[in-house]
Amino acid sequence: MSVFTAATDQSICTPLPVLGRDVTVPLVTGGDVTYAALDYAASAPALQRVWDDVAAYAPYYGSVHRGAGYLSQLSTDLFESSRKTVAEFLGCRADDQVVFTRSTTDSLNLLAAVIPADCQVFVYETEHHASLLPWRDARVTYLNAPRTPAQAVETLERALTDRDPYGPALVCVTGASNVTGELWPVKELAAAAHAHGARIVLDAAQLAPHHPVDIDELDVDWVAFSGHKLYAPFGSGVLAGRADWLQDAEPYLAGGGASRKVARRTDGGVDVEWHSTAARHEAGSPNVIGVYSIASACKALTEAGFDGLVAREQELVTRVRAGLAEVPRVKVLSLFGDDAPRVGVISFVVEGWNSSHFAAALSAEYGIGVRDGLFCAHPLVRTLLGSDPQDPGECGEPEAEPGERSLNAIRVSFGAGTPDEHIERFVRAVKELVGKGARWTYRTEDGRCVPDRGTAQV
Repeated sequence: MSVFTAATDQSICTPLPVLGRDVTVPLVTGGDVTYAALDYAASAPALQRVWDDVAAYAPYYGSVHRGAGYLSQLSTDLFESSRKTVAEFLGCRADDQVVFTRSTTDSLNLLAAVIPADCQVFVYETEHHASLLPWRDARVTYLNAPRTPAQAVETLERALTDRDPYGPALVCVTGASNVTGELWPVKELAAAAHAHGARIVLDAAQLAPHHPVDIDELDVDWVAFSGHKLYAPFGSGVLAGRADWLQDAEPYLAGGGASRKVARRTDGGVDVEWHSTAARHEAGSPNVIGVYSIASACKALTEAGFDGLVAREQELVTRVRAGLAEVPRVKVLSLFGDDAPRVGVISFVVEGWNSSHFAAALSAEYGIGVRDGLFCAHPLVRTLLGSDPQDPGECGEPEAEPGERSLNAIRVSFGAGTPDEHIERFVRAVKELVGKGARWTYRTEDGRCVPDRGTAQV
């Protein structure tokens, strides 16, 4: 069974320039250190290229689509050319639509709002909440966490075989887990969905920044992703794919931009003719700068070459996993096993440590930013930790005191802008914390673990 694989061209590129690469932060133990941003899975730093492009455009910013002035026309051209750039980046088919949204979450809620009323939705419990929760008005079947890519396909095929064969159906699946980084067999899942008359949407929030995503090659019906994970800030996202459900449904938001014609009726009401293009679901003044930043990031990643980016990231993944494997009491979380292909997202727990305490020590004593908690994927993390689904363990729960075991995990994530030194510092810090303990004392404040100022560990 095929899954996404590493690039065959092993020419490894250097880290791409990102904002914040020279920012220094204070250490609780004294002095400053260059900040090691290892929380890419939450929000990746902006590429310098993206920032420069946005800064060059900013003086020419104007409202799009309806202005006669030069800046409005320029901004409209920029907005629509950005749509074309994103379509090329995703390998969209000729009749696909690219709709700009606020985020992956917004994109999937948009899709949930336009699916047919009798649609059955199939979603794995392993999904991020952005793709697990939007389907509130549909008939939803939640699929258990598979333990191999083959089992993922088999589980879906069984569920689709048992469904009502006469109504529409939609499968929602991630491309790369935001918890384990593991790559899912998207092409095989798409084939299974289509064989049973279902459609499929790919949550590519964690995949698109690390791997090429081609809608046509994967044969998925829609792709959703966020700019802020693709090295593009300013709060914009994308839903790209088949146009029919989008065209047949009422607009996601009603307002200017979505409407072509509005007229009063003789009975006092209003008649509305909605756009049939992507504008149908883009009511209001769009986030032109956010959209342009996504297009800039798409161009930057394409020009850098995914072969080299993937090869270098796999080197970093190998080094992190090898370093963690040398540390006793560290357990790396995985669904598909050690040999599964993955992107630069790795979650782990340390026996005897509260995860918030460990993450706080990495930050305060080493200047390393990671994430701790359940990563907006509560069912998956609890499954991986072997805890009961009803157990407590929300992110930052105050009952988890420093030093106590928690039901949360620690996540380190990295990508195209990560320097080697950040990886080396992280591995060294984990070894020192596990081997020698924290050098400072910590307390829980407002549900977070924070250092006690001026109280070094004795």
